[in-house]
Amino acid sequence: MEKKRIGIFVKPQEDAQQKAGELVRTFGERVVIIDSRQGADARLPDDLICVLVLGGDGTFLSAARVIGDRDIPLLGTKFGEVGFLAIILEEHLYEALEQVFKGAYIIHQRARLNIRLERGNAILADVDVLNDAVINKSALSRLASCAVYLDNIYLTTFRADGLIVATPTGSTAYSLAAGGPVVHPAVPSIILTPICPFTLTNRPLLIPDTTSIEIRLEDSPEDIILTLDGQEGFEMDADDRIFITTSPRAVKVIAFEEQSYFKVLKTRLHWSGGRS
Repeated sequence: MEKKRIGIFVKPQEDAQQKAGELVRTFGERVVIIDSRQGADARLPDDLICVLVLGGDGTFLSAARVIGDRDIPLLGTKFGEVGFLAIILEEHLYEALEQVFKGAYIIHQRARLNIRLERGNAILADVDVLNDAVINKSALSRLASCAVYLDNIYLTTFRADGLIVATPTGSTAYSLAAGGPVVHPAVPSIILTPICPFTLTNRPLLIPDTTSIEIRLEDSPEDIILTLDGQEGFEMDADDRIFITTSPRAVKVIAFEEQSYFKVLKTRLHWSGGRS
């Protein structure tokens, strides 16, 4: 089937909803609204060129979950507070869509992580994430002790408020706030960032994306939660094990110039842009 329409995945917020209505009035049958309220169960037409995301990074992550393993790229528009996943600003939206209809765009691949949570012989979760998996304790709980194994070799036990395992895309999300590095999406890597570690020698770690990670909880943990892309959470038990590998299912993201990531980065982080 010929791909000829753009899907619009809209944040449930008044300004984004209004903009979606304007796009429908302008482009008519060339665009179609996707009901974001259905979450991962939202239905996608078969003739989509791409999915336009009207919302912040959280909406973009929701759209990525809806895409799943379909060969449909995403195009982010800044409607949130920070918007590291947004390539275009609202004022350039109409021009960008015309370029998409003409095929005048670039596709970049964004790696995802596959997160598998096992309890005994049961698999409680088997999910791909674009940003991160976060092991967090509740506000009143004691430190979380996360024993980390890399390719079946014990690395260390992070004693901290939690542990973030992030993709390069997720390096500018929670991991950055916790002191992790900014990593370009094209760098094949996985980031381990402890949250407020008890031991100062527990530092963020960058490892190859070919590494298999296993995480076990130690010291009879209580009130520990595994959160996936901020979209869903699982209460963990002492015997739970988390297995993390790079997913074979990357997310395709639309851009209009090769180095657009650096422009987004310095704009969102309010960098000066270099010497005069």
